[in-house]
Amino acid sequence: MLVLKSATAHLFHVGDARICRLQDNSLEQLTTDHRVWLSQDDSCLNRAMGLSQQVDIDYLTVPVWPGGVFVLATDGLYEHLPQREIARAIREAGDDLDTAAQQLVATALANGSDDNLTLQIVRVESVAASRSNKEVAQQAQQLPFAPELASGQVLDGYRIIRSIHASSRSHVYLAADELSGQQVALKVPAVETQQDPGALSVFATEQWVAQRIDSPHVVRAFAPERQRSCLYLVTEYLQGTNLRQWLLDNPTPALETVRQLIEQIARGLRAFHRLEMVHQDLKPENILINTEGTVVLIDFGATRIAGLQELNEHQEPHWTRGAALYSAPESFLGEPTGWQADQFSLAVIAYQMLTGQLPYGTRVPGIRNRKQLHGLSYHPARLHRDNLPEWIDQALARALHPEPHKRYPALSEFLFDLRQPNPQWQKQHRLPLIERHPVVFWQGLSALLMLALMLSFAYRP
Repeated sequence: MLVLKSATAHLFHVGDARICRLQDNSLEQLTTDHRVWLSQDDSCLNRAMGLSQQVDIDYLTVPVWPGGVFVLATDGLYEHLPQREIARAIREAGDDLDTAAQQLVATALANGSDDNLTLQIVRVESVAASRSNKEVAQQAQQLPFAPELASGQVLDGYRIIRSIHASSRSHVYLAADELSGQQVALKVPAVETQQDPGALSVFATEQWVAQRIDSPHVVRAFAPERQRSCLYLVTEYLQGTNLRQWLLDNPTPALETVRQLIEQIARGLRAFHRLEMVHQDLKPENILINTEGTVVLIDFGATRIAGLQELNEHQEPHWTRGAALYSAPESFLGEPTGWQADQFSLAVIAYQMLTGQLPYGTRVPGIRNRKQLHGLSYHPARLHRDNLPEWIDQALARALHPEPHKRYPALSEFLFDLRQPNPQWQKQHRLPLIERHPVVFWQGLSALLMLALMLSFAYRP
């Protein structure tokens, strides 16, 4: 039995019927014949429906691709036709697979077949662009790592133009689709990660996430249109610079410029949060500003997907891959991270854009217990940039609170408070001294009374 679901073929098999796949003009047998050979010419079934009270059914899965062809046939056909002849007939039939099946059955009969003669040819016309992350992970495990690529080399129809970025984790190349001519970014795991089981999870997560999110502020990944020979990810190619370089080029940006960039980053994050995902790896290197000034989030290997944590069971903590200085404190306590962790990272980036510094220095990655967490002390942004309005500092301080539940309940509220003073804070500033600082008020009043008493004694006749 062949079941096609999403981008996976599920095969259930018992007996001596076969399921094959057309592969490079030849047939690849996917199932195993359950037969015992008694002699060179005689055999009998050793596993079939009805032979025993229990039946052991083989099950396996294989990925499917648009244009892929499966062949289901009984021994009455495949024992009287060479596999190359079956493959040739299917290839020459084009879209008329029914005629090809009828001709193959007729040929088997003419060759002397007197057994059960059944043939089914199945072609996959299209594959769902959105697949389960489990499917993506399984298919990633079935693919070998990509070889080292060079300019001019062709990989599955993608011609490599040049290298864009290389790290210990991955290599990114500018490539061109030879069919459409479209330029794309082709990302492959680095050779150093071949022994790392987490590398497969990172790639599987990134591909699955990128294909599900539809936002101008999140890089698009392209669903495979042809069978892949190795592990890689294809995304749109974006010209521009990352935020890290932008910060070096713009050490003292205007407040309004920072607001606009932060708002665009937040739109990208909200696209994740609407699908119950947490980016978890927000840092300047993963934020691209294209030539039109649009901010685009890239690199989703650390994304936390609600209810689907099995994909990341072998994946190392995201902050070990370079985002430690931008990660929320709860990440280092081993606590589950929600969307508030992305808010913290966004606020760190806003703080750094405005001041060139980090709000807690380098202390956050060292947090390992609640006592250390409570010892974190926010450094006011106005200490580094005195022309910042105090209410901007207050907005940053709240979004950067060490406790997730004390941050903003929504990203929109944080963005709003970056635009105009929060009325609650203004009201707080208008309160009488006795309400704002009662201890100071009574200490001052006591001092004045003491002074008055001393003066009264001093001038007593």
